[in-house]
Amino acid sequence: MPQWNKLGEIFIVNNPNSELTNYASNPLPVHLRENIYRIFYSGRNSENRSSIGFADLDIENGRIISYPKEPVLKYGGENTFYSDGISLGNKIEIQNKSYILFMGWQRFKDKHWRGEIGKLELIGNDKLKICSENPIISIDKEDEISLSYPFITFHDNQYKMWYGSTIKWDSEGQEMIHVIKYATSKDSITWQKHGIAVPYELGIAQAFSRPSVIIDDFGFHIWYSYRGGNGMKYRIGYAFSSNGINWVRQHNHTGIDVSENGWDSQMICYPAVFDHNGKRYMLYNGNDYGKTGFGLAILE
Repeated sequence: MPQWNKLGEIFIVNNPNSELTNYASNPLPVHLRENIYRIFYSGRNSENRSSIGFADLDIENGRIISYPKEPVLKYGGENTFYSDGISLGNKIEIQNKSYILFMGWQRFKDKHWRGEIGKLELIGNDKLKICSENPIISIDKEDEISLSYPFITFHDNQYKMWYGSTIKWDSEGQEMIHVIKYATSKDSITWQKHGIAVPYELGIAQAFSRPSVIIDDFGFHIWYSYRGGNGMKYRIGYAFSSNGINWVRQHNHTGIDVSENGWDSQMICYPAVFDHNGKRYMLYNGNDYGKTGFGLAILE
């Protein structure tokens, strides 16, 4: 069984900026040069609205070499679909431009929050620009309640997206049913939705978030956070597919779990898996959805 070797909490939030005073959730790696990666993350202010910050990481020694304190991009105005925060998905190149997909948050008085999917342009690896004030994936008849973290890649001459969708706010153990669905597009603009990708199971794995996909010679691999409605906090799960459509959960073969003590002893979540110099790495968050920072693991 594959095992992930944890390298520890490599980034710890220490920021006097009021917009990024705590949390470093949804770490997203962007390769800059040689062994240096820029890790974008979602930090929060005292009202729990999330903006985007970053830190630069030397992947070979697991050390942060630069940590700017100003946000790269803040949450939107009152009537925007990201008025209460921006949570990061993944990065993709489209027609020689770099884009980052995100989940935009809206909170409503006396109602559940709602998420929809948007797109940012990454300019020069240090600037982010909202591409449109409208979501690229919105609430509709297929996804009637709320959307979450997307992962998009280009494969077999089409764009493929795995994304989160809420089916029901409360079910077994008062846990929501929030699944990973699949969609395809020829132009990355108009999407055809294909329904649930990774199968869910009440009481076992029914609340998924933040998919991270790698396609290699063996097939399709997906990592994600999941909860089962049995009181267990987020764990990181894994599923495999030969075609990217039909997935089999293999949670007994994930190879990573909570630690006995410390920053990730209660929860592990929001994985971002990537390859560098023949090695496979995972950035992830620990207790309280990444309140103190993020960690790094390497696949043995």
